[in-house]
Amino acid sequence: MDDSLPRRFFVQPPCPQQRHYEALRAVFVDGLSQKEAAHRYHYSHGALRVMVRHFRAACVARTPPPFLPSPAAAGHPPLPSHRAWPGRTSRRWPMSAR
Repeated sequence: MDDSLPRRFFVQPPCPQQRHYEALRAVFVDGLSQKEAAHRYHYSHGALRVMVRHFRAACVARTPPPFLPSPAAAGHPPLPSHRAWPGRTSRRWPMSAR
């Protein structure tokens, strides 16, 4: 069975949110360096460093990006709806796709 197309779905994510997820997962779960993950998912090293910093801050503040379950689903008390990324007025993920 040829699994090259399903494999490509994960290695070359078709949408920006999945690309963010896969790059962060490569750093936090797979143990890739930020430089390696940035290269693999076509980010600059600086852009991935910012993503990692924002992700860590969001996890600490219990304000996860869209690809994570809500705090209530994870067993945490719900956050007020006005909570967003620190210093941001939008609930969108802080980085735009390139």
